[in-house]
Amino acid sequence: MMQAKQNYFPSVENVKVASKNLTGVAIETPLSKNFNLSKEYEATILFKREDLQVVRSYKIRGAYNKMSSLTDDEKKRGIVCASAGNHAQGVALSCKLLQTKGTIFMPSPTPNQKINQVKMFGENFIEVVLEGDTFDDAFNAAKQACDSKNKTFIHPFNDEKVIEGQATVGLEILKQTKEKIDYVFVPVGGGGLSAGLSAIFKDLSPETKIIGVEPEGAPSMQTSIRNKRVTALKKIDSFVDGAAVKKVGTLNFAICLQNLTEMITVPEGKICQTILDLYNKDAIVVEPAGALSIAALAFFSDKIKGKNVVCIVSGSNNDITRTAEIKERALIYANLKHYFIVKFPQRAGALKEFVAEILGTNDDITHFEYTKKNNRANGAAVVGLELKSSKDLAPLIKRMKDRNFFGDYLNDKPDLFQFLV
Repeated sequence: MMQAKQNYFPSVENVKVASKNLTGVAIETPLSKNFNLSKEYEATILFKREDLQVVRSYKIRGAYNKMSSLTDDEKKRGIVCASAGNHAQGVALSCKLLQTKGTIFMPSPTPNQKINQVKMFGENFIEVVLEGDTFDDAFNAAKQACDSKNKTFIHPFNDEKVIEGQATVGLEILKQTKEKIDYVFVPVGGGGLSAGLSAIFKDLSPETKIIGVEPEGAPSMQTSIRNKRVTALKKIDSFVDGAAVKKVGTLNFAICLQNLTEMITVPEGKICQTILDLYNKDAIVVEPAGALSIAALAFFSDKIKGKNVVCIVSGSNNDITRTAEIKERALIYANLKHYFIVKFPQRAGALKEFVAEILGTNDDITHFEYTKKNNRANGAAVVGLELKSSKDLAPLIKRMKDRNFFGDYLNDKPDLFQFLV
């Protein structure tokens, strides 16, 4: 178990108070067995369905618990928050319920679905401001606006009341099952949920192993734990927008450092495959952050066999327009989607030769960009191929090289890939 000193630790008593505050606002979400995964992993896999909250994520718990604690003067002056989407929805609904004006800063790339949901929940009590490319950009802009206008900032994770609100997820889990819980897999962004939930289990079920899960492209908590101090990342992949932050909260870090059994990362491609599997097999729609805990199971298959396991399904605010990218990332992760620079000889029949004699019978061309260059022996094309089996890749590359069609392989060159595709 990781060890650290900390000044703040959410007490069970305070979390019970938060639970009462949330009566009629946040629902007690189901703790339901997933039969497909239970069979696959030979374990009892339970989903804590926070995706079924009215705002479709657990964030309403922390947001409302914090805002309901404000003084009348603070509510009158208004609030400001920053969010990649789910915290914003929780704050927006809280503003409407508490009749409080709020300004919500969100990163510019936030899916339209989340922006529209924020406006719907907050109605005329909130204003949405799009700022920067990441959560951290929106956060900095929100803090400046908050200070200049003397409003109250509602932090998405680094706040005692927020942590205590998120901790009610842990209280509910322990209430909903009489069976011993061996593992809880919890998604980690800034650390509010993981800090609150792990604190409850530390007190009430200390034998339970708490596994924190981050996206591979944004390992802010894992990096901080490794360094034994809060460490800001210089660059992150914001695809898992609900869990992609450059810097975790100081309160959250101290609690997680002490309470988490292990902190792991999961590749974005694996998360995407999990999203597709949940939809196709269970008719469950989740956002990338909501799939994090479930995607992590594949890396613990030996350890969880025969165990009782809870996965926190944190949210379902997914934009359908992202489906193509989700499928693309899943195929690349499964080694089934590949991009090449192909050198086509500038002669009649070259393309026909490539299709008929180099591609396998089950290979599909899904992307093709070619510009003919006069006065050159070869013309380069960016070609995307979808294979039926990952075993087909090596023979394909060999055929391309043997006939002098091979230019470069782009999947393992992310900067060039992003530029060309």
